[in-house]
Amino acid sequence: MRLDVVTIFPEYLDPLNVSLVGKARARGQLNVHVHDLRSWTYDRHNTVDDTPYGGGPGMVMKTEPWGDALDSALADGYETGAQAPALIVPTPSGRPFTQELAVELSERPWLIFTPARYEGIDRRVIDEYATRMPVYEVSIGDYVLAGGEAAVLVITEAVARLLPGVLGNAESHRDDSFAPGAMASLLEGPVYTKPPLWRGRDIPDVLLSGHHGKIARWRRDEALRRTTANRPDLIERCDPKAFDKKDREMLSILGWAPDPAGEPFGRFWRRTETVEE
Repeated sequence: MRLDVVTIFPEYLDPLNVSLVGKARARGQLNVHVHDLRSWTYDRHNTVDDTPYGGGPGMVMKTEPWGDALDSALADGYETGAQAPALIVPTPSGRPFTQELAVELSERPWLIFTPARYEGIDRRVIDEYATRMPVYEVSIGDYVLAGGEAAVLVITEAVARLLPGVLGNAESHRDDSFAPGAMASLLEGPVYTKPPLWRGRDIPDVLLSGHHGKIARWRRDEALRRTTANRPDLIERCDPKAFDKKDREMLSILGWAPDPAGEPFGRFWRRTETVEE
């Protein structure tokens, strides 16, 4: 996979040299190019922003530097044989970044990131490149950062760990929170390791039983328990068909029941008055 990042703070992307992403780069699994947007400015102040049309506070990033920088990144990528680029625009006004989207992006061969500053990039830049490639406007959460570089790091790490060979164990992400399949709408439960007793705290007996079926069931129940406590919205919008008989029994213990209103209202489960203490 090729990644291009255009930014006014190239040093912000230094963490891409460490940990799993850094190792993936060293092995040639990830080809990362960080570009300084100010290299495509033509005044002595290296200006990348200007006042917004219509007035208002803040500044807007200019079209010319972004257009020239993206054209240059595209030309370089095509020259080296990269194909099928997609533009990733980190913005709080974008679609939520989810594990499902991370999987989708991990299957693309070339991602180009445009982390903005100030009030964002002149909209015409996004509209222009949307005629040349798919554009993903992506939000990593319901909050606003000083710039999009942190979002680039988040998205890159989530995507890179899904690339073949990046994780030491290819099955490591199978039981992750939000992983496609049985965990698609659940949070992962608690995990434990040696020693079995620490500061008077032991681990659940079932994990020492060697009974794989019981262990799998315990983990599933703990995932349901954590999800209902921390992210009830995930349960509410999950298709009831995703829950087997044992899941439904645990949900009942946790105070949930089928929603008689059903699918037309988009909520399949709801809290009941009897919640486990």
